[in-house]
Amino acid sequence: MRVAILECDKVAEKFQSQFGQYSEMIRHMFATTGSTFDFDVYNCQQGDYPPNLDRYDFFITTGSRAAAYAHETWIRQLIKFVHLLDDKRKILIGICFGHQVMAMACGGQVEKSDKGWGIGIARNRIVASPDWISEKRDELNTIVSHQDQIVQLPDDALVIAESDFCPYFIVQWNDHFLSIQGHPEWNGDYSRALINDRRDTIPRQRVEAGLDSLATQPDNPLFTNWILDFVRNRQQSN
Repeated sequence: MRVAILECDKVAEKFQSQFGQYSEMIRHMFATTGSTFDFDVYNCQQGDYPPNLDRYDFFITTGSRAAAYAHETWIRQLIKFVHLLDDKRKILIGICFGHQVMAMACGGQVEKSDKGWGIGIARNRIVASPDWISEKRDELNTIVSHQDQIVQLPDDALVIAESDFCPYFIVQWNDHFLSIQGHPEWNGDYSRALINDRRDTIPRQRVEAGLDSLATQPDNPLFTNWILDFVRNRQQSN
């Protein structure tokens, strides 16, 4: 498969030598599947986008420290590109910030949550299991790092996973858009490093709870396989 990674941020310089860039984390996430991928990376903050949409089997976003509702030129441009992918019925997978950008593009609403920071491992209930999911589960545990959340969905969106903290954790927007609030591409060491680095901005009890939660193994391989299930189902239906 050929994949376009829509890179929406850079890893902080002090962490790059140990953890690499977000696009590298996504490459590693898919490397665990045993399938073969060719990746091209596009820097959305610099206005860099694929010139030929038909070249790719699917598109996937990275996360970002930016707010999807911010009136920044590059974010507005990214939302327009999501509209284009929708019009062309191209497959898009959104991660964290990308999840929220898809909400903005599809008629949803995103806000900074009054629930505060979501960090560490988030436990989520699976509330819908579309036919394309090959391995059914009742729960999905994924690393998170966010303050913003989707607070309103369009009527035709399907919530696949939820929690009391984040009601719209995994959303299928149509037959070609799928997104998650979490970070299935991150590992526990990177999450731990970020949490410790933000001790001055996150309440102490939330920090300690987030660090403790990292004892749980995230379901990264499961969600990665769900992505491939979704992509293959869409391709077979064409």
